[in-house]
Amino acid sequence: MKILVMKFGGTSVADLDRIRKVASIIENEYKNFKVIVVLSAMAGVTDNLQKLIDEVNYTNSPETDMVITSGEQVSVALLSMILNKKNIKSNPMLGWQIPIITDNSYGKAKILNILDKEIKKNLKEFDVVVVAGFQGISLEGKIASLGRGGSDTSAVAIAIALKAKRCDIYTDVEGVYSIDPKIDNSAIKIDKISYEEMLEMSSLGSRILQTRSVELAMKNNVNLQVLSSIVNSKGTMLVNEEKLIEKEIISGISYSKNESKITISGVPDQPGISATIFGILSKNNINVDMIVQNISQDGISANMTFTVQSNEVGIAMNLLEKSKLEINYKSITSDSNVAKVSVIGMGMKSQSGVAQKMFQTLADNKINILAISTSEIKISVLIEQKYTEKAIKSLHKEYKLSNKILN
Repeated sequence: MKILVMKFGGTSVADLDRIRKVASIIENEYKNFKVIVVLSAMAGVTDNLQKLIDEVNYTNSPETDMVITSGEQVSVALLSMILNKKNIKSNPMLGWQIPIITDNSYGKAKILNILDKEIKKNLKEFDVVVVAGFQGISLEGKIASLGRGGSDTSAVAIAIALKAKRCDIYTDVEGVYSIDPKIDNSAIKIDKISYEEMLEMSSLGSRILQTRSVELAMKNNVNLQVLSSIVNSKGTMLVNEEKLIEKEIISGISYSKNESKITISGVPDQPGISATIFGILSKNNINVDMIVQNISQDGISANMTFTVQSNEVGIAMNLLEKSKLEINYKSITSDSNVAKVSVIGMGMKSQSGVAQKMFQTLADNKINILAISTSEIKISVLIEQKYTEKAIKSLHKEYKLSNKILN
């Protein structure tokens, strides 16, 4: 079977009119492919479900995942109904019905396996199989969610399991841009982008694709395309680095306001202390990003600053405060009024001066840098959140991203 996986996000299925539009897009494809459609919940539904969980004040568990994944049940059923009314034979399936098997990390479970027997049986009987994204069934036999944006990962994983010809990710934008077009209308759509660049953009704040979905696509060389469900236009293709004829020095600028800075002061300057601090966080599935360590004023102890996601800063602070005697620090503070701004591009591997230009641009705009992290193809800085828009606009202009077509 020639299989096409099509994933539609929450804004693409926000209401019945949008769902009917999705059905029309599928109608243009199903005669050439056996189609698997992966859906998110309708826009805003997951946020409202999360608010209910927050009111109960319950930690990630099978119960919370049962609540948070219920929105997808509605969207897949509605789309299947609309397709069947168009005489396109359709059947909706939830994650546990396939099944998509995950580990027991409720709230951000990882996919361990996808058993394809049942979905292949459905593909032979129906024109379209509509699958609920964002969910699977844990090793304990409980519903498990894949974390926010997890429908992207569902779609890519299904494309891999069924050896799909292509995986199309439909969003409310026309592809991947050099900068968020809602902030700067001079943003340029990128026709082709490497998996590596997209991975950096996703991990650094771009909300186009979930990071884990890009990692999966890169490892398995999935033909992945990002395009709009609202406007009929060419999207952005993710490709291997060698397929990029000319590598841009800087392809895009990303930002994230979902960052919080934690500073631990008066830490003993001795081997193993960093391992202790980050081991405590790692055991509780808290990811640490930017790290800065320096000697304190007394010349004996050290100060350590690092960032975590803002929705995890409370948990991280609580864990570290409980471990004060073990770490033996003097004080600990947190700051959520920060943002991470990053420049990304494959051309950094062979070009010098990118960092200097970034730092000078921020200095010229009187924006102080709080922390720095780098890789071969990105430079990230932590700044005060109030300067985010000013920083990304000035960098976009400085690197002249609005004056050329990126492909």
